[in-house]
Amino acid sequence: MIGRLTGIVIERGLDGACIVDVNGVGYEVLVPVGALGRVAEAPNPATLFIHTHAREDALVLFGFASLEDRVAFRALLSVSTIGPKTALAIIGSLDAQTLARAIALSDRTAFKGIPGVAKKTIERVLLDLKDKLPVVALTNGAAAAARKAVKPADDPLVFVANTLISMGYKPGEADRAVAAVSENAEGKAVETLLREALAMLS
Repeated sequence: MIGRLTGIVIERGLDGACIVDVNGVGYEVLVPVGALGRVAEAPNPATLFIHTHAREDALVLFGFASLEDRVAFRALLSVSTIGPKTALAIIGSLDAQTLARAIALSDRTAFKGIPGVAKKTIERVLLDLKDKLPVVALTNGAAAAARKAVKPADDPLVFVANTLISMGYKPGEADRAVAAVSENAEGKAVETLLREALAMLS
């Protein structure tokens, strides 16, 4: 499974479809339309965090300019009424930090005008992701309201491990990531430790 690509974006479609040239191999990646401006333009290399979506008839790569956006995209896919197309539209309009803040504050107006996102879908997102997306907010230092939704344990490394598990990672994966960041954990904020652990798992 592809988790990250670094290369030159040689084509950009209006629908978000991009061709990323990685050492002569062109990967077709779907990027949120609203996030295309955050992807480096040629000849500068761009790094995209990839979600690989397997279907019966195809293997689709979704690319994001930040690790936090990919985490938010995957969280949206866990909502029963949301598929990749709708999740991509939401991330195209609301980056991870903005989405996390909207969920933490139950701000329904933030979703206004996003294609394919009806009132019922918004309510489902707010309900299902209430305890998940504040984690994304922590990685980006978002609003204080989102911070209050998730209170770290006395031991920040324990909090990081528990957070990773709540995001769907296996306990063994969480333990390995925490062990990797624990060597230089002294004095670091829990947000930094969580970001580093997520990077290890990417």
